[in-house]
Amino acid sequence: MTESLSMIPPDNQIYIIIFSTIFLGGLMSTFVVAMVFIHRQRQAQSRQKMDQMQVEFEKTLRHVENEIHQETLTQIGRDLHDNIGQLLSLTKLNLNSSKPEKHLEARECVNEAIKEVRALSKTLNLDWVESLSLDEYIAQQLQRIQATGFCETSLQSDRSFAELKKEEKLVLIRVVQECLNNAIKHAQPDRIAIRISKNGRARHIEIEDNGQGFDTSKQSNGSGMYNLSKRMETIGGKFSLSSAVGKGTLVNLELPFSV
Repeated sequence: MTESLSMIPPDNQIYIIIFSTIFLGGLMSTFVVAMVFIHRQRQAQSRQKMDQMQVEFEKTLRHVENEIHQETLTQIGRDLHDNIGQLLSLTKLNLNSSKPEKHLEARECVNEAIKEVRALSKTLNLDWVESLSLDEYIAQQLQRIQATGFCETSLQSDRSFAELKKEEKLVLIRVVQECLNNAIKHAQPDRIAIRISKNGRARHIEIEDNGQGFDTSKQSNGSGMYNLSKRMETIGGKFSLSSAVGKGTLVNLELPFSV
C-alpha cells in the first residue's frame, strides 16, 4: 500500500488525503446526527409513555374516588335506615307516652340521632380520608360487619401503613372495600381476619376468610380480580389471591415502603 501510494504524484496524494478526510468527517457527522436523532426519538417515546401512565394513574384515582363516594352513600343509606330510623321511631313511641321518664328517653334519642346525622354529614366528601388512618378505617369496617351479626371479625396490625400518600390510601381503601364486599357476598364466612405487617422492604395487608372458597384455576366471568390487581400496580403494589373450595380465601396486598 505504501509503495502504491508512493507511485502517485504528490499533488494527487494531497487530493486523496483531503478527500478521505472529508469522507470520514462526513461519515462521522452522519453517524453523530443519526445517534442524536435516535436518542431524541427515544426521549420523545419515553415522555409519551410517561404521559400516558400519568393519564392512566389520574383516571384510576378518579374512578377510585367515585367508587368510594358511591360506597359511602350506600353506607349512609344503611345507617339512615338502621340507626337513625330506629332512633326516630323510638323517639316517636316515647313521645306518645304519658310517662315523664319516657319523654326524657325521647330527648336522649333525639340527641343521639343528631350526633349520628353530624357524623354521617362528615362522610359525604372525601376529607375523612386524610384525617382517618388506614388502620382506623379497616377497624371501622370490621366493626360494622360484626355489628350486623354477619360474622366474627379481627384485626392485627403493626401500623406499617401509618404513613401513606393520599393516592396510596385511596387505592388501598377501595381495594379493601372490594375484598370485604366479595367476602360478604360470595364467601359466606364465619370469620374475616385482617393482618397488617411488614416484611423487609414491603408492607402487607392479608384479608382472610374461612368461607366456601373457590377454584382459582377456573376463569371468572367478571373482571374484579384483574381490576384490583391493576389498581395495586398504579401505586407500585401487588395483588395476589389464593383460595380452594371449602378452604376459604386469602388475599395479600403488598406495597413497598416509599424510598
